[in-house]
Amino acid sequence: MFSKLDQVESRYEEVSMSLQRPDVASNQKQYRALMKELSDLEKIVGIYRDFKKKTVNLKESKELLTSESDAEMKEMIREEIKELEAELPKLEAELKIALIPKDPNDSKNILLEIRAGAGGDEASLFADELFRGYAYYAGTQGWKAELTSYVDGNVGGAKEIIAMISGDAVYSKMKYESGVHRVQRVPKTESAGRIHTSTVTVAVIPEAEINEVKIDMKDITIDVMRASGAGGQSVNRTESAVRLHHNPTGILVHCQEGKSQLANKERAFQILATKLQQIEDEKVLKAASDARLDQIGTGDRSERIRTYNFPQTRITDHRIGLTIHQLDQVMSGQFEYLVDPLVAHFQAEALKKQATTY
Repeated sequence: MFSKLDQVESRYEEVSMSLQRPDVASNQKQYRALMKELSDLEKIVGIYRDFKKKTVNLKESKELLTSESDAEMKEMIREEIKELEAELPKLEAELKIALIPKDPNDSKNILLEIRAGAGGDEASLFADELFRGYAYYAGTQGWKAELTSYVDGNVGGAKEIIAMISGDAVYSKMKYESGVHRVQRVPKTESAGRIHTSTVTVAVIPEAEINEVKIDMKDITIDVMRASGAGGQSVNRTESAVRLHHNPTGILVHCQEGKSQLANKERAFQILATKLQQIEDEKVLKAASDARLDQIGTGDRSERIRTYNFPQTRITDHRIGLTIHQLDQVMSGQFEYLVDPLVAHFQAEALKKQATTY
């Protein structure tokens, strides 16, 4: 592990020196890439240098203890040794986590898609509630959630919701939400009080930059229309909604929540780029059978990841066997009850795999 950390520290110094070169500073693309790399390395290097400094301090303190004759000074040195011996294992554990290979998408914003599945109207109602929970959670994280498309359900709720969530390392936490979410509760329309089971599917797709994905305008059909759906007086009555059809893949993107046709068109192309990048990523995943052993799966919508049992105020995450009874808090935006244990679990799994390489 420490030879790897020495390599990281050397690379940090190399990148720092490169950023001072005039030719690098004048190349915006290269400069941004190196600044991002420096930021990624900085945390590891900071912990490693602190670890090395305290390791030296511990050694010196132990040597000093053997030569010191003053009783009061010896007691002070013992206290310092005790503190250092408690801190070093914690720092070593932080270093092990910091060395876990990063998902290259972790720092990205996301495209969030929620769709009603089995269960009809009840699924639509839960899709809306789940989105609101995510939006509240985004707010607690300092993220920004922007609604892109909202397709109404028959009696309320939504058949489909698409939103962009942007902020610091959104994908690193939200990626655990991809899959099938099952809800068990008594619908408001159920007179006999029977519990119904319904599902919604959630897709969390890392945002792709338009300039990272090749989009041939000859492959695109663009339609403009009036915005429709929920909103009452706030619905835009001009032809501001935009629909893109990517003919080679059949992807349809509909964007109507922006205030202008231009804004909706820009956002629609952003979504299209993200979906096309997802297709390319899935090709890579299929070609490499071990590419995501440290992840929660492919995000395939056939995966049932979680059950929300309202009568018992219980949520069960089936991937890690986690059961909590804070359903109301989670639906109010406190998804850290679920996300934090998931992060800890998959870090632990990654550490087990990494330990065999040291």
